[in-house]
Amino acid sequence: MPEWEWLVQVAEAEVRRTLKALPADLRQAAAALPVSYEPMPAAALIEEGLDPDTLGLFVGGDHDQEEHTVLPPRIILYLENIWLMVEDEDGGEREYRQEVRTTLLHELGHYLGLDEEELTERGLE
Repeated sequence: MPEWEWLVQVAEAEVRRTLKALPADLRQAAAALPVSYEPMPAAALIEEGLDPDTLGLFVGGDHDQEEHTVLPPRIILYLENIWLMVEDEDGGEREYRQEVRTTLLHELGHYLGLDEEELTERGLE
């Protein structure tokens, strides 16, 4: 497993690149949404039923419901889980970047109100 600092540095660069490539209206909506990085889900989340292999998580209300939620919306990317997933497929930096991008777009889709079926239809499963 690469050093944590490297995982974060590469993920941050890919997040910036991905957000910059979004259409203007989506880029504006995504700009206000913080992205944080953690190695893997916390034990408390796993006890609540989150899969320990989860790659990313959107928390808070979606874009249309923000003012009615207790927690501010944000995306969490679980970088060690992402690395382990691509490493199992003989991955490297290119595959890691690709999975960071896909996971970010998946969670951004939740923020924009898309459900799992709609995300799958868009190739963001």
